[in-house]
Amino acid sequence: MKKRIFLAVVGLFVVAGVLAGIKALQIRAMIEQGKKAIPPPETVTVAAVRSETWETSIGAIGSLSAVQGVTVPAELAGKVTAISFESGSTAKKGDLLIHQDITAEEAQLPGLIAQEKLARLELDRASKMLKGQIVSQSDYDKAVAAHEQALSQVNSVRATISKKAIRAPFSGRLGIRQVNLGQMLHEGDPVVTLQSLNPIYVNFSLPQQQLGQLHPGLSVRVTCDALPGLSVEGRITALNPLVDAETRNVQVQATLPNRGETLRPGMFVNVAVGLPVRRPVLSIPTTSVLYAPYGDSVFVVTDSKDHKGGKMLRQQFVRLGEKKGDFVAVISGLKEGENVVTTGVFKLRNGQEVKVDNTLAPPFKQAPTPENN
Repeated sequence: MKKRIFLAVVGLFVVAGVLAGIKALQIRAMIEQGKKAIPPPETVTVAAVRSETWETSIGAIGSLSAVQGVTVPAELAGKVTAISFESGSTAKKGDLLIHQDITAEEAQLPGLIAQEKLARLELDRASKMLKGQIVSQSDYDKAVAAHEQALSQVNSVRATISKKAIRAPFSGRLGIRQVNLGQMLHEGDPVVTLQSLNPIYVNFSLPQQQLGQLHPGLSVRVTCDALPGLSVEGRITALNPLVDAETRNVQVQATLPNRGETLRPGMFVNVAVGLPVRRPVLSIPTTSVLYAPYGDSVFVVTDSKDHKGGKMLRQQFVRLGEKKGDFVAVISGLKEGENVVTTGVFKLRNGQEVKVDNTLAPPFKQAPTPENN
């Protein structure tokens, strides 16, 4: 019995040893096969390093303001009896906006006109009598003063009637109505805003170090995040002669055409001041750059070392300059005509075999207009 148990145990050990040996041989074969395996080349998109001439510009954030803009007020107290405009409509200079109650003034005016006529008749008689030396010079002077006083009262009432017909001081677009029919207005109460929108000003600040490069007439390009795709060209029209003592910035004002009235006062915009100097640069897509704390680099596509027509990557560290749209300028590290990888650079490594396929390469533009902006 013991002999059978012993033989069974020995048999189990033999079988286990054989299985372990077979498994070890399989693992060793897999390791050897893995060492000899060559991963397939990575598919990449590439773009050539281009030599371009970029316009030198100065960027700033600006704010739009109307060439003429005002909140039309009530000059005199009175009740609103008529409203002659709609909110958001356009108005021409002199158009009637609202009319205030003038019944009291209209009641006074005929009596004052009658007094003025009487004073003028008395003045005429006094003038004739003075020539005949019937009245003294003093009586004539009193007649002149009485007539002028009566005429002044008539003109005063007429001026009051005129001021209670509130009109647009200039042509522009009206805002939201701030009065209602029958409302009692006090002196200075707002009626409606009026803005002249074409042309329109953009005000922005630049450091004093750039003051020597600025002068009226320089072109500016304005874009706005709220209006994707819109780019408006204008000109610098004024430089503030005073530099801000706290920020050391100078205030600049440019004038822009705004025929469609898409730009509105109060909006913030991106301003690029175009300088007359243009300079050559080497440009690559910004997506080609692998940014890292120890330095920025790109992957240059070169011929493979095995001379079989394949392609491989060479990691090249570069110094970068300014950005313009989807491109960035390269100060050093690359030569014109070299091909750099444009997408997926974070997953690549130096010396990696690659295959070039630009069928799905994204378009790169100096003035991109993202659809989801």
